[in-house]
Amino acid sequence: MNKTNWKKDFYILWAGQAVSVLTSSILQMALIWHLTAITQSAFILSMASLAGFLPSAVLGTVAGTLVDRMDRKAILIGADLFIAIISLILAFASFYGKLPVWLVITVLAVRSIGTAFHTPAISAVAPLIVPTEELTKCAGYTQSLQTIGYIAGTAIAGALYPIWSISGMVALDVAGAVIASLAVILIKIPKLEKDTKTLSDTSFWIEMKAGYSAVKQEKGVFALIWIAAAFMILYSPINALFPLMSLDYFGGTTLQASIAEIAFSVGMIIGGIILGMWGGLKNRGIGISISIALMGVPIYISGLLPQNGFGGFAFLCVIMGISVPFYNGPVTALMQERIAPEYLGRVFGLYSSVASLAMPIGLLISGAFADGIGVNKWFRMTGILIACISVLCLIIPSVKNIDKNDANHE
Repeated sequence: MNKTNWKKDFYILWAGQAVSVLTSSILQMALIWHLTAITQSAFILSMASLAGFLPSAVLGTVAGTLVDRMDRKAILIGADLFIAIISLILAFASFYGKLPVWLVITVLAVRSIGTAFHTPAISAVAPLIVPTEELTKCAGYTQSLQTIGYIAGTAIAGALYPIWSISGMVALDVAGAVIASLAVILIKIPKLEKDTKTLSDTSFWIEMKAGYSAVKQEKGVFALIWIAAAFMILYSPINALFPLMSLDYFGGTTLQASIAEIAFSVGMIIGGIILGMWGGLKNRGIGISISIALMGVPIYISGLLPQNGFGGFAFLCVIMGISVPFYNGPVTALMQERIAPEYLGRVFGLYSSVASLAMPIGLLISGAFADGIGVNKWFRMTGILIACISVLCLIIPSVKNIDKNDANHE
């Protein structure tokens, strides 16, 4: 594969994706505020969140297999346009009055099906464009770009929601999808021989099993997938409990709750930029372990803070945010490097499903215990358990020595 002009293709691709992330974030936040305004129901908001990720989680492995069997360029364009077309249903419905809650939740769920295809496709395309030694850096920049898109989308939605209709924000989302699709059209994505052979040579289910077998042979990567599941079970409730920590334990205002969220996002941007410029530790197994500890220790310390210690909590949120790209970046790059390109759709589909399905498990566990023991004590307990996962990375030889294994593998 010729990657001499990789920077040009990479920047075009991710500029288009950045616009799409921004416009999708605007619409997504507008819909959340719409549901909040008309229902004032935590249950409805929980159902909307569930609708937004569960279909993608359940369909991840199936979508990943189709990504490997089809033209990835077509998948990217089709997924973006599918999500936009589904959103148009809201625009048409808004012409006839207020949007019913069931329709908004249904649209969020169907949009998630498009995401199930788009996520593994974009991750599988990157190593076809970017040189292997640059994948970790590019993952860092991508993390920052996406975070900026989410923050800016939230801010813009806040400004537009009182003065614009939902149909106007749907129009923005459609425009973003068209721009992202044009960016994909403009670049050259190498086709794999497997893309044209699989449809007639083997069955769908055999291909799905082959993807699982491919990642299972790479012991370090396989272990990281399940470490990610354990990490998400612990981290997801903490992410959801940030507002409760700010409002209830520290006795803060909604402004302070927003400051904590922004501090975390700013940390993610800083971490992504640092990773993009530096590339992280040469031993990525050690780097992943440190990044997990960098999440666990501040969470634990947050639970020790006095009730007037919100300033310290906001600072710790920045540290937590910095740790995220240093975990996501190397894990993503390792999968892209160690797994053959023709299996990447299936592997990233599996990774997405495992991590996403771990989220509701964690939320159910926290819901059962956090109220009973206190949110600050839950932070302490979770911090200790996340630190244990960090130690686990050092105990498992295939993770600790994953770069050495990579050299032997080559």
